[in-house]
Parts: sequence; structure tokens; C-alpha cells
Amino acid sequence: MSEAKATLSPSRANDYLNCPLLYRFRTIDQLPEPPSIEAIRGTLVHAVLENLFSFPRSDRTVAIAREQIHPLWQEMKIGRTDVQELLNNFDEDSFLVSAHNLVEKYFELENPTAFDPTALETHVEVELSEELLIHGYIDRLDIAPTGEIRIVDYKTGKSPSVGFEEKSFFQMKFYALILWKTRGTVPKRLQMIFLGDGKVLTQDPTESELVKTHQKIEKIASDIANSKLTGNWPPRKSKLCDWCAHQNICPEFGGTPPPIPPPKLLT
Repeated sequence: MSEAKATLSPSRANDYLNCPLLYRFRTIDQLPEPPSIEAIRGTLVHAVLENLFSFPRSDRTVAIAREQIHPLWQEMKIGRTDVQELLNNFDEDSFLVSAHNLVEKYFELENPTAFDPTALETHVEVELSEELLIHGYIDRLDIAPTGEIRIVDYKTGKSPSVGFEEKSFFQMKFYALILWKTRGTVPKRLQMIFLGDGKVLTQDPTESELVKTHQKIEKIASDIANSKLTGNWPPRKSKLCDWCAHQNICPEFGGTPPPIPPPKLLT
């Protein structure tokens, strides 16, 4: 482990679990990746839902939400280079229709006039040890007057297949662990809203489950530190490879990774 404190987010932890070499490409080499229509659509829909809660309860209607899509999209087109790169290569009208459909689906799953969120797109972090800080961004945090905490995450894709739900909840337990450590209270509910197929998955975590999550995160951080020391970043072939932008330099597909950056950069 380097002298600098290591940091870990749910997305980077999942990168390493899915494929250590992908973690290296993204975090150590910081290789560019082509913009993703799915990711950009997700950013737009998240922005619409965040903006929705800036209105009084009575104005949180599907019509108001739909009205936010176009101006927020125009801001993204002007302010983000990844969006500009995509504009010549995709059907903008179809893209906006799909965004409208996802926003409308939200109103079938939840009534935003029934509550006021405590925080939106909020950054949370905690030092798990002298060597490790974990952090992330929570889409929505709801805290009841009686103190119960609900962590909500919007997903613009489809819900996981049967048997894979627990893997999806790792991110949510990551956040729950941070809140438990910083607030002293185990969140009452973890809720994922899948707009892609209109499903809502929930879990009510226990203290013992979050202790296991803590141990899992420490193990991932330790394995990452060992990879940095040894230079061993093994590829892990799976169905996720179909969406990987780095197949041309991956040994699993006949490619050769670039040289590992000098040790002084591995912080």
C-alpha cells in the first residue's frame, strides 16, 4: 500500500471484482472509453428526477417532469464533450423518447408528492481504517421524523435476474455501511427502483450483514494493494466482456496491455 490513503467507491470495487485488469485500465492507466448512450441517458433521467424534488409536492407531476427533459438535455449537449461526441452517431429523437418513457415509468412505481427527501445526489464517505477511505454518491436519502433511514437508487436498466439480486445490493450495502459508520444507525431500508422494467427491489440490512460488507470491502482493498505491489492484474472473462471497450488490448482476446505505469504513480 502506498503512503497515500487508498480510496474505494462501489463502482471501482465492482470493477476489481468483475475483472482486475479492467480496474487497472480504468484506475491505473486511466484509459479513455467511448461514450455510452445508456450511461448518458441514465445521467439525464437522474437529473430529471433530482430536479423534480425541487418543486413543491403538488407540482411533482409527470407533466412537470417531462418538461424538464428537453432543457436538461440541452445543457448536457452544450456542457459535456462525451455527449457532443455521440451527437453524430445516434438518433436523438429515439433517445429522447426512451428518456421520456423511463421518467414516466418512475411515476408508476412511486408517488413523489407523498414525501420530501432528506438529500439528493449526496456524497458520503468514511475512513474504514488509517489506510482506506470509502465513498460514493447516493441518489436519494430519505430520513423519517422517527429517524429511520432509507437509501434509494434509481436504475435506468432492467432488474437483475433471479439469483443475482444480492450482487446488485452490494452497492447499496456499501452506502449503508458508510451511513452506519458516520451516523451510528443501520439504515432501515435499501431500495432500488429499476425503470427499465418497472421493478422495485428492497432489502432491510442487519448489523451483521454490514459487518460482512465491511470485511468484503477490506478484502477487495487488500487485493488491489497486492496487485499494485506485484503488477498482477489478471483478466476475468465473463459476459461483461461484451461491453468492454478494451478488448483490443486484453489477453483474453489476443491483445497486449500497455506497460504498467511507474510505481510512483500507483497511489
